[in-house]
Amino acid sequence: VGRSGADGAHLTGIAALAEAIGALKPAHIAGVGGLRTRHDAMEAAEREADYVLFGEPGPDGRMPPFEVTVERVGWWAEVFESPCVGYATTLDEVSAVAAAGADFVALDDRLLDDPRGAAAALADAAGRLGLVLAARPEVTP
Repeated sequence: VGRSGADGAHLTGIAALAEAIGALKPAHIAGVGGLRTRHDAMEAAEREADYVLFGEPGPDGRMPPFEVTVERVGWWAEVFESPCVGYATTLDEVSAVAAAGADFVALDDRLLDDPRGAAAALADAAGRLGLVLAARPEVTP
């Protein structure tokens, strides 16, 4: 991270977070995904991860059920202060994870593989986020 100029690293799993956090913090961001259970997510918080990611594909490429992603995002947003990222493969999923309380949305490559181009897909996703944020009384887009 240091020589590359990156702000931090995204890590997969508690073991990777535990191994890297001492070298990253406090100068760099340490985020973590690959959290398959609530317990994993709480352990990431205890280990001072700067953010958690829910819903990304596993090492085998399989996606967790989207309903689980939405549930985890909503739970995290209600209970924890640190930011939460929700993973989305469609525009409807962008809206759903944002409505559940995600602070950020990670977009799957399939979403960006739009025949109109990635810029159009990003504009659509930003529009969806704007609608959700406008509906939140405590947030202004």
